[in-house]
Amino acid sequence: MTTTAARFAADAVAPAARMGLGVFDQVIADIPAAKFARKPEGVDTNHPAWILGHLAIYPDMVLEMIGRPELADPDERLTKLFEQGAECQDDADGSIYPTKDALTARFTSRMNTALSALAEADDETLSKPNTAFASEHMPTVGALANFLVGHHVMLHAGQISAWRRAMGMGPCM
Repeated sequence: MTTTAARFAADAVAPAARMGLGVFDQVIADIPAAKFARKPEGVDTNHPAWILGHLAIYPDMVLEMIGRPELADPDERLTKLFEQGAECQDDADGSIYPTKDALTARFTSRMNTALSALAEADDETLSKPNTAFASEHMPTVGALANFLVGHHVMLHAGQISAWRRAMGMGPCM
């Protein structure tokens, strides 16, 4: 049996990514807001504020890629602060990054919008060549969208899991 790209997006990608959102909620749930943008002493790693902000900019890219720009809500300030290659800074006084609540709300809202639209995308759209980045590994729009809403999120959830231990918080699951 052949599965179309659109059915796969609706039946496999979107539900798995929604489960990933639940995992992400567990990973950050008990992190105090005051620690959310802090780096562990002596460890140069991304903190949850940077990670969540970083993840929150990609759903709008997915919406553009799948031909739903009217649903996108990019924020240029957040893109500059959280794009790939942007430095994650320790934010002891809370003056660099948005709050935990603001970042969580933005991430959740943008991901849910992208996942709903992705589940409605058609084969033609998902099968178009990926011209954004990493096309040698993800040759189609569907492949890149799958990575951005699923694997990318879980990769960064793992970073927060390691960050938690470095901060003395222990495991979350």
